[in-house]
Amino acid sequence: MDRESERAREIDAAVADVRAIEKAGGVTAESLEKIKARLIRLAARTDLFSLEDYPPPQPGSKRNSCLYRISEDADHRLALYANASVGGYGTPAHNHTTWAVIVGVSGEERNRFYERSAEGGVRETGQFVVKQGTGVAFMPEDLHSIHIDAPLLNFHMYGLALEQLHRREYYKSDERAWAVFPPHSDIREARFVRA
Repeated sequence: MDRESERAREIDAAVADVRAIEKAGGVTAESLEKIKARLIRLAARTDLFSLEDYPPPQPGSKRNSCLYRISEDADHRLALYANASVGGYGTPAHNHTTWAVIVGVSGEERNRFYERSAEGGVRETGQFVVKQGTGVAFMPEDLHSIHIDAPLLNFHMYGLALEQLHRREYYKSDERAWAVFPPHSDIREARFVRA
């Protein structure tokens, strides 16, 4: 079997397992831990997933990070992306409005966790570095931010595709206000096309 076909087979098997986990247990912290464990197994296949397969934007380009869509159901559910970055990238505190799991393939991504403060802002509650063999899971209203200093590849999986998430909120700390994320504008199609 060629490498692209093997990669597609591994992605399909992982997504099928995620679908079964979600169907059996619903969207719960326990289910998301099982989904995270399954995606960590997929990410362990570094022979199939590398920055050469999913190159980040070139240094000096307008973006420091991009997403490759590697799987998505026909109804836009269970969307799996490869996130590639050259580093120097971060996000404000935000939610997803759907469940989310992030696992490391190569490099490191610092996640900061937050809760809404009594004043209407955010208060940091902890941090975790996602790298090979680890991951984080979020319920729809959980808040986090990501911070990437050096080249990285990881998987982001969502219960619903990013283009369908019209109410994702982020905290604008300079304005001390919440806003809705604009639609994601740099998702590259990378699903395997069978002949």
